[in-house]
Amino acid sequence: MRRFTLLQNSTLALATLITGVMAGFFYTYTFKVNLALLEVDGPTYAMVQSLLNENVRHVAFFVFFFGGGVVPVIAVAVNAAHYEHISFWLIVGAAALYIFDIIAFTASVNLPLNAYTEAWDPNALPSDWAQTRTDWNQANSLRVGASGLAFLLYVSAFVVRATTGKETITPTVSQEG
Repeated sequence: MRRFTLLQNSTLALATLITGVMAGFFYTYTFKVNLALLEVDGPTYAMVQSLLNENVRHVAFFVFFFGGGVVPVIAVAVNAAHYEHISFWLIVGAAALYIFDIIAFTASVNLPLNAYTEAWDPNALPSDWAQTRTDWNQANSLRVGASGLAFLLYVSAFVVRATTGKETITPTVSQEG
């Protein structure tokens, strides 16, 4: 078995780090922010949700959010020489999961809901505001699961790399007497 290079392991490490940060972001949002927003009235929810959406749009967020799609593609390309090794397919699976279930899902579900809630007048909420909040929270929960699973797949790729191709050393007991 060919050894993994520093570049191959580094791209995997960077993909793991970025995905871990995003999994933590989605987890914190779902299990802290969303739970807190369930405790407020409609006008407060509309105002705070809009502020959160506006304030998450900054360079650091975009670097990590989209980096979770770009860096894994680079990791797949750099690690393609190991296409017969299970770690390669764990990287491919994690990358696909993040790209389709985080980036594409966000674009098709969360962003339209964000645009809808940002257009609300807090003093004249639409009749479906509570259902929209529920829909957004459920969509974000799916992103928690997808990003968490992608992170675990990357970690598993490292574990597999660390444990495959190594001989097991079994201590022997001397028969001298």
